[in-house]
Amino acid sequence: MKRLLLEGDVAGRYAGYNDSDAGYRITMALAVAVSQPGRRWAPADFHRALIYTPTAAGEWARLLRARKGSEYAEGKLTGMLLKAREYVADRPAISCRHSAWEAVNEVREAVDRLVWPCRGGKDTDLKNLTVRLRLCEESGGLDHSVSVRRLAEEMGCAKGTAADSNRRIEAAGWLRLESSGSGTDKASRWRLRLPDWVKGECAGPVHPPSPATRGGRSPVPVVHTDTKSLSQLIGHDAFHRYGHGTTGARLLTLLDESDGLTAKQLREASGFHRTTVVRRLDLLLADNLVVEQEGLFYLAPQLSGELGVTADEKVLEAAADHRGTRGAGRRRQERHRRERTLYRAWRLLMRSVKALARGLTNAGPLVPVDAVDRTTGEILDPAWNGWDVTDPDRPVPLPEWAVAA
Repeated sequence: MKRLLLEGDVAGRYAGYNDSDAGYRITMALAVAVSQPGRRWAPADFHRALIYTPTAAGEWARLLRARKGSEYAEGKLTGMLLKAREYVADRPAISCRHSAWEAVNEVREAVDRLVWPCRGGKDTDLKNLTVRLRLCEESGGLDHSVSVRRLAEEMGCAKGTAADSNRRIEAAGWLRLESSGSGTDKASRWRLRLPDWVKGECAGPVHPPSPATRGGRSPVPVVHTDTKSLSQLIGHDAFHRYGHGTTGARLLTLLDESDGLTAKQLREASGFHRTTVVRRLDLLLADNLVVEQEGLFYLAPQLSGELGVTADEKVLEAAADHRGTRGAGRRRQERHRRERTLYRAWRLLMRSVKALARGLTNAGPLVPVDAVDRTTGEILDPAWNGWDVTDPDRPVPLPEWAVAA
């Protein structure tokens, strides 16, 4: 925040639709920063830092003062500061970016520890949360902005599929909609949460026994999902639903270049069915994404990174080409681009229609006042013969038999 105040938005994190919108975002971010408990600024300090000091971040506030005066600018900044204090009061104190990352990491650990079946849309919900966790780390907190179309592109699925997943995880308590972008060109504002029911599920070293363990007499091994590695794979064409799918991506995140795992160990670690694991492993082997030696499966060296799986574009493109899914993501982006263009054109047309309607309304009645005798209803202007001018705002042509009469 100190760098933002003195140098301005060098990284472009608070870019807006225009200079005024960007200035408002920068000022609001600074207002939240100086409203943290124990470090609150007085309104006078906020005014001095942005209006009466030539700081880079105060350009918008100083321009506001030059246009509307000091009293208006100070009142505007005071209102923003009070709004920021109300916003901060409902949330735990953030002392630094690391404390924000800790809140995100708490949700990530819960997602990694839970069992996510392949059916019922649970694997799609996992992809949704994986993308949102990455967005939260980039934004520096649990609040993040994303549209349904962008979310679908990041998840590698259809827009309707992403919207259905949003409803499911919101109903489950993972997500809260703070402001909707419907009807505007802005993305919706979301807040990621840790549901209360998840805290009990993730408290123990193992998951609750499943029905497959014959009444729960033996514990189920810990199922772990590496969402950080998974976020690099799910949006690629190679892991389209007609390619290796989310299941193949999750199996890759469990493998290592040096430590091999058997098919049984992969089944226990993933929670997948035995035939699902065998079928997916065969496809991954055929595309050189997995290496098998003496019954053990290893991650291909081209995909091995320092902290897990690394998305090698050349290898994944070859796999997508082999599965016939290459270009699916590009086609989806082009389709979304066309939809955005048509939507903006439709909004512009609607604004023009409303402006025309307002202009006609403000122009007065269509039938002039001196064209009709308001007492007797007799038409004085021959141009309006054959019209029903009872309502001067909406004249209606008379039928032929009435005109003839």
